[in-house]
Amino acid sequence: MDQHASNLPLAALWMAGAIVSFSGMAVAGRMVSVELDTFELMTYRSFISIALVVGIGGMAGTLGQINTRNFGLHAARNLSHFAGQNLWFAAITMIPLAQVIALEFTSPIWVALLAPFLLSERLTRLRMFVAVMGFIGILIVARPDLSNIELGSVFAAGSAIGFAGSAIFTKILTRHHSITCILFWLAVMQAVFGLVCAGYDGDIAIPSVSLLPWVVMVSCTGLGAHFCLTTALSHAPAVIVMPMDFARLPVVALLGMVLFGEALDVWVFVGAAVIFGANYLNIAAEARRNRALARAIY
Repeated sequence: MDQHASNLPLAALWMAGAIVSFSGMAVAGRMVSVELDTFELMTYRSFISIALVVGIGGMAGTLGQINTRNFGLHAARNLSHFAGQNLWFAAITMIPLAQVIALEFTSPIWVALLAPFLLSERLTRLRMFVAVMGFIGILIVARPDLSNIELGSVFAAGSAIGFAGSAIFTKILTRHHSITCILFWLAVMQAVFGLVCAGYDGDIAIPSVSLLPWVVMVSCTGLGAHFCLTTALSHAPAVIVMPMDFARLPVVALLGMVLFGEALDVWVFVGAAVIFGANYLNIAAEARRNRALARAIY
C-alpha cells in the first residue's frame, strides 16, 4: 500500500483542525484591524506564539528537538509565510472574507507550479493547464476592473503565492525536523520580521485592553492552524493536503455574512469551483501516480 494514501484520512483530520483555526483567525484579524496594522499584529502574534511553543514544548518534553540545522531553509519558509500572511491580513480589511479565501485557494496551484523547482518534480502539461484554469478562476472571483483594480484582490492573490512557498518549504522541513522545531523558528523569525517592519518608524501601537482577547485569538488560532497544517503535510504530499482547505470557503462565507453583514456573492463560489476543479485534476493525477508506483514496487 502506498504510504501517502494510507495516511490520507489522518491528513484530512488535521486539515479539519486547520480549517477551524484559519477561519477563527480571519474573524479575529478583522476585529484587530481597527487598531493595529498588519506588521504590528504579526509582531504581537509572534511573541505570544513563542510563549505558547516554549510552554507546550516544555510540557511535552520536545524543546530538545529545536536546533539550527537547515537554518536558511527555515528563513526562506518564514520569509515566504511572513509576506503571504501580511498580505492576507491586509486583504481581509479591504474585501469580503469569502473573496479573500477564494483567491487564497489558488495556493495549491502555485504549489504545483513551484514544486518542480523546489521539490525536483516535473512541470507537466497538466500542471500548466491547471495553472491556466486557476487564473481563469481568479478572474471570475475578482472580476477586475482594469481601470480600477481592487488592491485587496491583488493582496489576496499575492498571499496565495507566499503561502504556496511556505507549504513547499514546510514539506521539505518535515523530512528533517520535528513540528516543535518548525513552529519555534516560525514564531521567532516572524517576531523579528514583525519588529523590524512595524518599528522602522519608531511607532508601534499598543492594543487596548478590549482588543487583547482578539490579539491572543489571532496568535492561538494561527499557531494551531500551523500545527495542524504542518502535521497534515507530514502525512501526505502538499499537492493533496492543500486542496483539502477548500472546505473553508462556505464556513468563512457564513461567518462573514453573520458577523459582518457581507453578502454571499455567487460568482465567488463559481470561481472557487473552477479553482477547485483545476486542483482536483492534480489530486487525481497524484493518486494515479501513487497507485502506479505502488504496483511497480509490490
